[in-house]
Amino acid sequence: MLFDIEKAVAAIRSGVIDASFRAVAVPGRPLPDDIESVRVLDEPLQLLTGPAHALASARSVTLTQLAGHRIWMPGIVPGTEWAAYYDDLVAEFGLTIEATGPNFGSDALLDTIADTPALATFMGEQTRLVWPAGHGLRRIPVTDPTPVYPHSLLWHRDNPHPALATLRAHLAATSPGREAAGAWAPGWVIPR
Repeated sequence: MLFDIEKAVAAIRSGVIDASFRAVAVPGRPLPDDIESVRVLDEPLQLLTGPAHALASARSVTLTQLAGHRIWMPGIVPGTEWAAYYDDLVAEFGLTIEATGPNFGSDALLDTIADTPALATFMGEQTRLVWPAGHGLRRIPVTDPTPVYPHSLLWHRDNPHPALATLRAHLAATSPGREAAGAWAPGWVIPR
């Protein structure tokens, strides 16, 4: 897995991969001139809680309502674009995001969230996970504003691979082309 943008750019430049999806551009680290990018998907974040969490019965929650609640995002790697995203979310809305502990994968995360009433986590609206029915997990939309993770497609300007052109055309046809009203993303991301 490519955790940071420098590794992704190096892999794109070397031809190891044709493209990468990520949030760009981290403050102070613009993309090199030979790397193209386009913002293709703003994925709304949802709050994931266990059945005993204080917000488990909410139909939706606002970002202000999340202040004071522990949101656990284990394994955030400092210096990555997703760390910058969550740092900005914390700074703007006064949230408490804990990155403590290693990331042992989604099964361990779901088990911990299900069994710990004081913890919640963020999950992308389009993230599909299978968890045991006995977990009683709740996915709760976050609103006013809705935090969206801004996925962009990166590729090398001179990459001639025909499937890459097909992928870019498909994403352009299915992407709404502008940020949705009521959405929040850090100011440093590539605009739509």
